[in-house]
Amino acid sequence: MTANFEALYNYTEHLSGITLSADEKKIFYTHFKPKKLRKRQYFLQEGDVCKYTGFITKGAAKTFTVDEKGNEHILRLSVEDWWLADFESFYKLTPSRYNIEALEDMEILQITNAVVEEYIKPIPSFAAMQNVLSQNNTIAAQKRMQSSISRTGEERFHEFIHDFPHFLQRFPQNLIASYLGLTPESLSRIRKNSLK
Repeated sequence: MTANFEALYNYTEHLSGITLSADEKKIFYTHFKPKKLRKRQYFLQEGDVCKYTGFITKGAAKTFTVDEKGNEHILRLSVEDWWLADFESFYKLTPSRYNIEALEDMEILQITNAVVEEYIKPIPSFAAMQNVLSQNNTIAAQKRMQSSISRTGEERFHEFIHDFPHFLQRFPQNLIASYLGLTPESLSRIRKNSLK
């Protein structure tokens, strides 16, 4: 599991631009708890409070809702070096509206909000990393909203493969279609046209 922590250290240093001291790494090592999830196991279920955020060191997950007809709507696809959580539920301790499910066997490093506030937030590199992450998430959310209301399905697909080219090999077409707000048939047609 030491390699998992190295991934977290590297990620924090890369995003923050600040090197972690040996003591700071020890705080991370003490308070982030390794957890394994099996494929199809839930990290979070709708209605539960999101008690943990998890840093993915291996595997992939989907964040989704289910409508009254039983259809899944994918909000997020996550892979290594991404964080798992419903952050509204995590910070406000309110019931989540989302499900987060492992799509592959996963390894994560997880931590509670209370521990973040008391031990981790005071670490300068973590605080700087959180600021960058928050900015990136806000920009991504605005970009996705703008894309969903003003771009065609084909434009959304091209933007998706530009931003996440490795996702095409990593995730099934039906999940990518749902994430893009398309039917699998529409996505299949767009992909075929793109190859011409």
